[in-house]
Amino acid sequence: MEDIDDLLDEVETKYVKRPAQPKTNGTPGSEPKPKTRNRVQEKTKTSSAIDAAIDDILDLDLDEECQKDKSKVNSTKSSSVKEANGFGQTRRCLPVYLGGSNVNLGLGSAVNQRACDQLRCTSCDFRVCIFDNMAWKKDTDYLFLRNNVPDFEKLKSKLIKKKGWRAYCCQCCWRNVFDLTETTDTSLKWVCGKHVL
Repeated sequence: MEDIDDLLDEVETKYVKRPAQPKTNGTPGSEPKPKTRNRVQEKTKTSSAIDAAIDDILDLDLDEECQKDKSKVNSTKSSSVKEANGFGQTRRCLPVYLGGSNVNLGLGSAVNQRACDQLRCTSCDFRVCIFDNMAWKKDTDYLFLRNNVPDFEKLKSKLIKKKGWRAYCCQCCWRNVFDLTETTDTSLKWVCGKHVL
């Protein structure tokens, strides 16, 4: 409580001109008690002085940097408005399809059957790598993928060229696909990571 009183006294002495108070002799109880009416008037003067200072600050012209920042904020607002109006929205494939290199990639649906190119693994939380016209060798294993995904230069040692095939992998799973296939295998934890429209 004393800290607040000290702070108020400091603010009053800096911003409000008032008559000097009589000095005390240092004995407890000998301090003059401020009148409540004077204290209210002083608080009013202090708050009006602070209000005036705030008004002065707000009346200052913005410099060029602030105006640039304001234009950035406005462009961000307009992009969020676009998203709300349907521009920049995202959608997920339902169902999720895999397919060979002869199958188009993109947002898939039951009507528009495309292989998803935004796959993400929920098991290792990694984006699925896709390699057209390639397939995984039979000796590919979990440890190899765990150490080398997503570096293609390291992965290509276990890939072979196979026209029409598409090789998929994350850090924990891999698949070779030729025909359009729905991801119904329960051991495969791949989901669509959303497509931007």
